[in-house]
Amino acid sequence: MAEKSSNTQVPVNFGILVFPTFQALDAFGTLDILNMLARDFPMNLSIIARTLDPVSTKQHNPSFNPSGSIFGQSVVPTHDFTNAPPLDVLLIPGGFGLAAIGGYGLPADDGLDHLIEFVKRTYPSLKYVLTVCSGSWIAARAGILDGRRATSNKHSWAQTKIVGPNVNWVSHARWVVDGNIWTSSGVSAGMDSALAFVQEVYGADQAKKIAAELEYERHEDPSWDPFAKMYNLPKEGI
Repeated sequence: MAEKSSNTQVPVNFGILVFPTFQALDAFGTLDILNMLARDFPMNLSIIARTLDPVSTKQHNPSFNPSGSIFGQSVVPTHDFTNAPPLDVLLIPGGFGLAAIGGYGLPADDGLDHLIEFVKRTYPSLKYVLTVCSGSWIAARAGILDGRRATSNKHSWAQTKIVGPNVNWVSHARWVVDGNIWTSSGVSAGMDSALAFVQEVYGADQAKKIAAELEYERHEDPSWDPFAKMYNLPKEGI
């Protein structure tokens, strides 16, 4: 039995942004949690990209793929940036495809400009934004994190601070909630953030059930982040 099936305020229309060389687990870790949730609540998913062509996780940039491997998975978008339907929740994964905006000195990618503009245009009508890993870079560049607390991938923390100079970045956080924006640390942290989101919006029993069915050992403390320590990141104000 769904806990809040009588609550008309729960989100219905979800969208995920994808771009070339997005990180698979950033997207699919959170999506699989939502797949499970959708058994108990009416939910719709839109997969949104610049075009309707398949979008691959494959790494083409030799700087990040020195072995020259041809390895990746593709998803097929349902909508592009011009015809996406109204959304309640927008999921923004990260990935090496965002390196061009991360201070790495790579050539600009105008496809990312379109993506950033879509987030900026869409945000006012959204109930929630969920970013995973460097997906927060897109939110930062769109201006929706200005003045807010947020977190991101710890391995690329220096680039994160370059991308979002007006954001109050929290280094020692697994995930951060500020208003209606949920940002997570790197990759697998998106699953902990997503389960916390499910708990907040749909109830603790839902989050507990999904984690058990996925056989996932979740972390429930948003300030728990061993990777901040691994990368020797100082806490803010210290």
